[in-house]
Amino acid sequence: MKRSQGFVQVGVILAIAAAVAIGTYAIYRHFKNPSPKAAIYCAEDVQACPGGSYVKRVPPSCAFEACPQGPIRVDSPAAGSAVSSPIQIKGSAPGNWFFEGVFPIRLYDSQGKFIAQAQAKAQGEWTTENFVPFTATLDFSVSSEQTGTLVFAKDNPSGLPQNSEEYKISVTLSPAARVINLYYYNPKLDENAAGAIQCSRAGLVAVQRQIPLTKTPIQDAVNLLLQGQLAPQERAEGLTTEFPLPGLSLKSASLNPLSGALTLAFNDSNSATSGGSCRAGILWFQIEATAKQFPGVKSVKFSPADLFQP
Repeated sequence: MKRSQGFVQVGVILAIAAAVAIGTYAIYRHFKNPSPKAAIYCAEDVQACPGGSYVKRVPPSCAFEACPQGPIRVDSPAAGSAVSSPIQIKGSAPGNWFFEGVFPIRLYDSQGKFIAQAQAKAQGEWTTENFVPFTATLDFSVSSEQTGTLVFAKDNPSGLPQNSEEYKISVTLSPAARVINLYYYNPKLDENAAGAIQCSRAGLVAVQRQIPLTKTPIQDAVNLLLQGQLAPQERAEGLTTEFPLPGLSLKSASLNPLSGALTLAFNDSNSATSGGSCRAGILWFQIEATAKQFPGVKSVKFSPADLFQP
């Protein structure tokens, strides 16, 4: 009887030991070979890098890979930024990129057409293998906003292909802007001693705006005035305008350089410029003052002649 009890006890102990061993092995396998996680898929878009290369998104965060380090460093303008003429360029390049302390920077438009070139000038001793700071000022002209490419070219007086090297960054080229005045009306500034509105030029107020640097600044300014775009703060200060007027648009502007007479031709399909003498006069004065700010404009005429009549 005692012997059989001993066998039972030994069997229980062996069973417990086996269970512990199996559990331990299962835990070991679990942590050594955890259950596979769900695969992470990132968007397949890419990001342009300075120098013309591209990087993709990588899991698990799906952030873009770091751009490869270029042969030179461009501090400004930043790749992808908007620039207007002149571009102030700063960076640093190895000394062997320079020849006589300079190397060329070329600008190309969205179609790959050459626009302009400047010289990057070393701001220190350039006969070294170390990076040397450089600066450049590049003037350019475009008629519309577009993508451009700045090409930094290692100076290669030998002309040998193996000595050539370039570094590129994309930028957005913006036309140069000019500051102009648009004239709006503040009736509070046009009251007489009795507090009556006089409907005169005394109520005109100049507000500064920027327009692209084009060959038609008078038309651009008048067209912008006709849009009647006043900021909330400007309206809060008392400025008013009846523009835009339905059906009113500028057709052309013609300046006689001898007399200084400017003729502005309009379409007014809805006769929106007619009305009382006060209203018509203020509309007239706004356009006249906006046009006469430009050199050579001494007087303003309207076509057809019955525009802005009471």
